[in-house]
Amino acid sequence: MNNRTVEKGKTMAIVAYLTLIGTLIAFFTNQDKRNHFVSFHIRQALGLWLLFMAMGYVVGIFNNWNITYSWWIFFSVLFIYAIFGAIGGKANKIPLLGDLFQKVFKSIGQ
Repeated sequence: MNNRTVEKGKTMAIVAYLTLIGTLIAFFTNQDKRNHFVSFHIRQALGLWLLFMAMGYVVGIFNNWNITYSWWIFFSVLFIYAIFGAIGGKANKIPLLGDLFQKVFKSIGQ
């Protein structure tokens, strides 16, 4: 990815992480003119949001504040890492999960 591609897609890459609706907005605005930087961050954000919801359901079963706080801190750190990567114009994969998200959602942005 060149600097021009990154600069054009930086705003939508950031929007993708804000909410699940932001991910959908970024996805649909990226349909006309494909930007590989935005597509990368859409895949990462979609994976994070889906995992967040799935694990939230599981964590809710335990009804323990220690587990709940750990879960919130874990996902907050991952989202902050990803947002700062998008702000910095970098295509950093999320630790441990980024490769999986890129592989599972590879049809997005092609």
